[in-house]
Amino acid sequence: MSSKKTSLIKSLKACRNCRALVPLETQKCPICGSTNFTDRWSGMIIVFDPERSRVAVMLGITKPGRYAIKLGRY
Repeated sequence: MSSKKTSLIKSLKACRNCRALVPLETQKCPICGSTNFTDRWSGMIIVFDPERSRVAVMLGITKPGRYAIKLGRY
């Protein structure tokens, strides 16, 4: 993994409510409004069109954005 990708991943945290990935300085999730975040996440999915994405439907994602696949220990 390149250092540029590694620095992007380390600069994100995940919302515990909707799994949206946001910058570390974010105070409120832009997707669901939660303020409960974790820096322990793994896997990333980027959704452009949640209505047409089978993966987004399967994960319950309804808005475009970056999302963690798994929260907690990795």
